[in-house]
Amino acid sequence: MKDKQSSFFLSNVLYTKNSLTSQNENSDGKRRILAVDDDPDTTLAVKMALEDSGLFQVDTFNDPKLALSSFKPGLYDLVLLDFRMPRMYGHELYDEMKKLDSRVKVCFMTATYTNYEALRDSFPTIEIECYIQKPVKTRDLIRKINAELEQ
Repeated sequence: MKDKQSSFFLSNVLYTKNSLTSQNENSDGKRRILAVDDDPDTTLAVKMALEDSGLFQVDTFNDPKLALSSFKPGLYDLVLLDFRMPRMYGHELYDEMKKLDSRVKVCFMTATYTNYEALRDSFPTIEIECYIQKPVKTRDLIRKINAELEQ
């Protein structure tokens, strides 16, 4: 039987350096996560994996412009953004969210850039602290998110 914690969907996760945590928990102590990815399978996998842990409440969007129009400052402890999306790149969405909430903490996800150096070469002004190569195990993703939230 395959371990339930086996690897799943995730690409590479990139954490921004200058973000701060809101330490926002909902009424049952779960941390609020927003996941934005144009691939519905990815957002579903993120939502299921994180919510099944019992630690997170996850809202998802597959359209970055809709995610931006629904974004509420201070609501999310962490935002997971796909880096490359059709209507708006993740870093553009991040810039717009930062205008609304300077304390928003964001992690970028990407399958496009297979290594950290390629991403840094393409986007040298984005400060990245953490890079996770896909596939990533659910428990490793949760550990990384928790570590980021504790900073």
